[in-house]
Amino acid sequence: MERHERLPERLRERLRERLRVGASAGMGASAGMGEQSPGIVQRLFEQHYAKMLRVARTILYDEQESKDVVSDIFERLLRGRTMLMPDTEERYLLTSVRNQCLKRIRHQETRHRMEAAPAEQPSGAEDEDERMTDIVEFVVSHLTAQEQRIFHLRFAEGCSYEEIASSEGISRVAVWKHLSHALKEIRNRFNPKGL
Repeated sequence: MERHERLPERLRERLRERLRVGASAGMGASAGMGEQSPGIVQRLFEQHYAKMLRVARTILYDEQESKDVVSDIFERLLRGRTMLMPDTEERYLLTSVRNQCLKRIRHQETRHRMEAAPAEQPSGAEDEDERMTDIVEFVVSHLTAQEQRIFHLRFAEGCSYEEIASSEGISRVAVWKHLSHALKEIRNRFNPKGL
């Protein structure tokens, strides 16, 4: 069911930035979501921090990066983006650590490739940047708030269908339907002839 491809890094960054701006104006990805109780996050921290740090160290081989990854996850919990179910909280947290570590590794590899590449962008890169900006603007202005959140979680944050379903309180099938609708709308707008 998870057949939707990941978006290019530049588009994901733009999407994150644009949805953050929308969220600060009260209309973006986290609109309507409450904050996680600090007491709950404190309990989760005390129960799972050591395991989470161990997983991060195993993947990253870097103490400070590992601490940063785990801290970022708890920061997101405090901001109220995810409500955890008691029977799946450990699995969710450890999976989040793994995913964040892999994202950091991919980001580092991309940065190394970019540093090694020539400083000039290919001739079509500016057109591509403009197209990506148009797509992000379309997402923010034409999709429902829930579709924006789901789109953001999937393509900007890299969350799995299961993580999104848990976060939104809907089924994986509903996540798939929202993403399919969003992608269909984007395709119809930017590639109406199916080329």
